[in-house]
Amino acid sequence: MSRIQADGADAQASMVAALSGDCSITWVDDPGLIDADAWDALLPAEGANPFLRHAFLRALHDTGSAAPATGWHPQFLLLHDAAGRLRAACPAYAKDHSYGEYVFDWAWADAHDRALARQGTHYYPKLLSAVPFSPIPGSRLLVDPSVPAPARAAWQGRLLDALAARCEDQGWSSAHLLFLQDEEATRAAERGWLKRPGVQFHWLNRSGTPYADFADFLGTLQREKRKKIQQERRKVAEAGVRFEVKQGAAITEADWDFFHRCYTRTYLEHGQRPYLAHAFWHQVGAALPDCWTMFIAVRDGERIAASLLAVDPQAGVAYGRYWGALESVSCLHFEACYYQGIAWCIAQGMQRFEGGAQGEHKLARGLLPVTTHSVHLLRHPGLRQAVADFLDREQRGIGYYLNELEERQPFKAGDPPT
Repeated sequence: MSRIQADGADAQASMVAALSGDCSITWVDDPGLIDADAWDALLPAEGANPFLRHAFLRALHDTGSAAPATGWHPQFLLLHDAAGRLRAACPAYAKDHSYGEYVFDWAWADAHDRALARQGTHYYPKLLSAVPFSPIPGSRLLVDPSVPAPARAAWQGRLLDALAARCEDQGWSSAHLLFLQDEEATRAAERGWLKRPGVQFHWLNRSGTPYADFADFLGTLQREKRKKIQQERRKVAEAGVRFEVKQGAAITEADWDFFHRCYTRTYLEHGQRPYLAHAFWHQVGAALPDCWTMFIAVRDGERIAASLLAVDPQAGVAYGRYWGALESVSCLHFEACYYQGIAWCIAQGMQRFEGGAQGEHKLARGLLPVTTHSVHLLRHPGLRQAVADFLDREQRGIGYYLNELEERQPFKAGDPPT
């Protein structure tokens, strides 16, 4: 090793040692009290989706969507170094229930309380790190991107230890990190957290030579899949439906009002209370204008439905998240939520379109299975062992399921994107 290389290695080691020194731990019950620039500076370029931005998380709280009144009690974890600089953080909530999570632990809660409730010990509240109401994979253990890799691992470990200590101090049953990155899941497993896989369906642009247009994409699908999509799109067109596409600042307050009306109507028709308040859409639309693309379905001059993409332009990722309709039109959901989004992604040169939670029907429409991860820390040893046994069986089942999906993949031989 040359003198210059040795000096560089010594400097790196000194930085790691400094960054691995003392830190202060702060728990914040209102994201509005956190410096927005300092929070956003922790987000990585890849995986810095809009759902982790300070403005998005604050809007959830300010509008009462994810707030104590709805069972979401902010417990945002902040770690500052000895100089007072924010080096790591975790968006977390104490939860009174398991709604709006998309990783289901109702059976765990039932088993816990059947065994322990008479002793005064309950599953809720629990500690959760996730984006409320959004099964979006991304970072949960946020660490300053300028921190070198060895120190990064140390800061991630500190976040995990602080979450575990919080549960112990408060007497909470468990801590859960949902849809976190692979590296973070591995770090948690090294500390005894239980890993749980899941499956989502994502559309991927073609590597090497991106798709030229939607027809180019269709040409890579097997004949019966291609014909099915063409038939579905034709039904919507023959019903007289066309789409307006609004992006960024072009989305007006009236557009947000209409979207919320559609979103609310669809939730209520399914017997569910809509999670997100009317004011939420206006706040995130104003705070993060470049993060949204809206597709508005129009028939006979009247708006009848809308779908919404969240967009991360730097990473080239779009997230299909929300939709609603005022009228029933055959195949309109597929057109609004998948085909319009995929066509837009191709035109914009996006690399990935995430289709949201679950939905095996997405496979036939060109979205491929992707494994997601969550990790879980359960304080009661008996429950932990029972859940560990369950997760072992579940993981094997997901392995079989992924093999089955591979056999049913919709692309012609040699054509699937990598």
